[in-house]
Amino acid sequence: MENNQDVKKKDVDYNPRKANLGEALIVFFLLIGIMSVSILVFEVDPHVPMFCGVIIAALMALKIGYKWDDIEQSMVKGITQALQSIIILAIIGILVGVWISSGVVPSMIYYGLSILSPSIFLIATVLICSITSLATGSSWGTAGTMGIALMGIAHGMGIPAPMTAGAILSGAYFGDKMSPLSDTTNLAPAMAGTDVFTHVKAMVKPTVTSYILTLIIFGYFSAKYGKAGADTSAVTNLQEGLANTFNINPVLLLPPVVVIVAIALKIPAIPGIVLGILAGCVLGPIFQDGFTLGTIMDAGKAGYVSETGIESLDSLLTAGGLESMMDSIALTIIAMMFGGIAERCGILETIINTFIHKVKSATGLVATTLLTCFLSNVTMPEQYISIVIPGRMFADIYKERGYHPKMLSSTLEASGTVTSSMVPWNTCGVYMTKILKVPTVQYVPYLFFNILMVVSTLVLTAIGQNTFYAKDDPDTIINFE
Repeated sequence: MENNQDVKKKDVDYNPRKANLGEALIVFFLLIGIMSVSILVFEVDPHVPMFCGVIIAALMALKIGYKWDDIEQSMVKGITQALQSIIILAIIGILVGVWISSGVVPSMIYYGLSILSPSIFLIATVLICSITSLATGSSWGTAGTMGIALMGIAHGMGIPAPMTAGAILSGAYFGDKMSPLSDTTNLAPAMAGTDVFTHVKAMVKPTVTSYILTLIIFGYFSAKYGKAGADTSAVTNLQEGLANTFNINPVLLLPPVVVIVAIALKIPAIPGIVLGILAGCVLGPIFQDGFTLGTIMDAGKAGYVSETGIESLDSLLTAGGLESMMDSIALTIIAMMFGGIAERCGILETIINTFIHKVKSATGLVATTLLTCFLSNVTMPEQYISIVIPGRMFADIYKERGYHPKMLSSTLEASGTVTSSMVPWNTCGVYMTKILKVPTVQYVPYLFFNILMVVSTLVLTAIGQNTFYAKDDPDTIINFE
């Protein structure tokens, strides 16, 4: 038997080195290759390809000299870093199911459609898609429902399809990146190390700046192309479908207000979202026929199933529930397994340290993060991964330089979320092209909000309006150590 001294000597001797640049690049290029081929050629979901990346990272760690127990612990640590996001995603699934079945989301969409006016069609398109995306937290769902209807209306008005697609996606991605219901809005702060409400507030300046400029630009094009008397029957049909299925009432707009107030009062994300759920549960029985405790339980678990007979409306409202979030949660877990191994073996550190020492200023750091997120969308064509991988790559660097994690999380969304639809082979680009029937290269010049988000984030950082320091807001930093 080995004595204690022998065991201690072995523990001291166990000090595996970090990956060198060649080994780090091998892991990432293999991951990029597998992800690209799997998604673009075989058109599969990114989960299993990402797991192949986990296997590659684990094999490289074993080659370098790490023990399996150490590798396994690094995967668990990586998953732990995303647990808050996972919990919130699960609760949001419940919230969306309850909000749809109680009439909250239908009321938001109904009143959003009411602001449509042919003379300001493109501005109205941005606003309608913004409201829908804020209500659902989904740019995909917005494009696949409101987007389809608005593309048909635009055709009747003689407005170019690429321009209309740009307006639709500008609004859809505004809501996607600002809604507490969005998975990316929860994923980015989880990767950076802060809470979702702090993250949302940090995005306000560059987002509002980009949004106002977007409305001004589309206002110019609306004046040029807008025509009175256009056929808005598609919108009318959607409103009638909503009114025939739900009791629409402005009081049902209160639950979103509750969540917004919770953000303003700095209530933590989880109880803030639960308050929104409870508000929906209280209002549901008052306004919707047949809304019972059983309805709440079913909608919270399996989501709401819409049967209005209007295909686009049913597609939008058949959503929510705990089960609907399992796909995103699974991908987050697998991606964080990869990130945990890569972080433990220094794979991320090695790549970043090769060039990051040349970046001295906050502007340079933000620019590097923006570029990394965009390149992730190009090379690992999946929106979530373009947030997860750069998020873990830069988290320690922002921390070491004294910046608040919300500065990183807002930067991740300013590029990782909004540039995904600019890449033709990214899952977002492929989906939007398929749904809107406009090639990615044609609508990209009109993605004014998405483009301006990158520019405004960089410019505001350069003039000191988007720079946040940890010492100024230490209570909103989540310590994963």
